[in-house]
Amino acid sequence: MYNNTFGHLLRLTTFGESHGPAIGGVIDGFPAGITLDYEFIQSELDRRKPGQSKITTSRKEGDKVEFLSGIFEGKTTGCPIGFEIRNNNQHSSDYENLRNIYRPSHADYTYSMKYGVRDHTGGGRSSARETACRVVGGAMAKLALRQLGIKITAYTSQVGPLKLNKSYKEVDLEHIEEEETRCPDPVIAKKMEDLIFKTKGKGDTIGGIVSCVIQHCPVGLGQPLYGRLAAQLANAMMTINATKGFDYGEGFLGLEMFGSEQNDRFENRDGQIRTRTNHSGGIQGGLSNGEDIYFRVAFKPVATLLMEQDTVDKEGTETTITARGRHDACVLPRAVPIVEAMAAMTVLDNYLLDKASRM
Repeated sequence: MYNNTFGHLLRLTTFGESHGPAIGGVIDGFPAGITLDYEFIQSELDRRKPGQSKITTSRKEGDKVEFLSGIFEGKTTGCPIGFEIRNNNQHSSDYENLRNIYRPSHADYTYSMKYGVRDHTGGGRSSARETACRVVGGAMAKLALRQLGIKITAYTSQVGPLKLNKSYKEVDLEHIEEEETRCPDPVIAKKMEDLIFKTKGKGDTIGGIVSCVIQHCPVGLGQPLYGRLAAQLANAMMTINATKGFDYGEGFLGLEMFGSEQNDRFENRDGQIRTRTNHSGGIQGGLSNGEDIYFRVAFKPVATLLMEQDTVDKEGTETTITARGRHDACVLPRAVPIVEAMAAMTVLDNYLLDKASRM
């Protein structure tokens, strides 16, 4: 198996399986001299970890990160940063009934066919447990982006049919962490919470959308033609478990507009060239234009259902399956920090690429 590394100049390589002794990673190409805020990094992991509330999985993981290299006297040295997160709450016996059975919409069949072997305990490498490593990399990237004034904020904007029909400018993003669903509108958030809780009670799952905004991004990030910033963000998001779609700016909604309505006209605003509107979502010609970058990521319902489903075993014999264990009924609340992490690493990587490509 290869392609376990994300990024160009800033690279994160992750390792480990969900039911192994540990997961972890190596961050290479990270700038030297960045002061580590251990409390902030741990708080980012806490936002992703299981067992946060009644609407998330009941699995309990401390998700305590231990840094092994690349840091001296609290600052990054420019050397590879190694880190590890121990797995302390595996219930591998919950998966014994899956040893020879292919779970619907999981990686069981495809991994078996490609590699001739699979880890049936929690999905192994295909498990979303690996995303904890991404959150560490993203938290590190956020610390570096702080010095540039770049801010990245994601939130839940849809669960099933329940939509937050407001832009990020119409809500108070400071309230996101006050809601278990991480939706900034308390009224919609409560309806989302009730829907997820009822869905969980039935043993079913539900999907939705995470929206994200990147503010104060400099002009010119991205690498045409095949390294367009939107394409890199789309790639980053589509590597997250359960993602099904990505759009930015007006996205698919913009198809209902005329060009005269959607074009972002330039103006001189207090000596700076800006756009009057931002239908482009902060990216034009594949490069950031200095306006807010905003995008949406669609997540499907979790494939693990706590109800009986038809399937086949590895011999092709028809059978049924009822999953056991502790699983999320909706990934959205815990996906929010993962979306932020992938966005942060993408932006920092492109900032470093931009500096490397220009005198």
